[in-house]
Amino acid sequence: MPNNRNVLFLIIGALVVVLGVVGYNLYQEKKEPQGLQINVGPDGLKIENK
Repeated sequence: MPNNRNVLFLIIGALVVVLGVVGYNLYQEKKEPQGLQINVGPDGLKIENK
């Protein structure tokens, strides 16, 4: 019986880690990029400091 409990805790721990990694990746995608942005388009050259 204790062996089954250890496997259950291992699975729950792995799921918590996976959810943490996925949440962090989603946060990084939504965050605004910092630095200098250079755009070249039909209106010419546009430089923005973020």
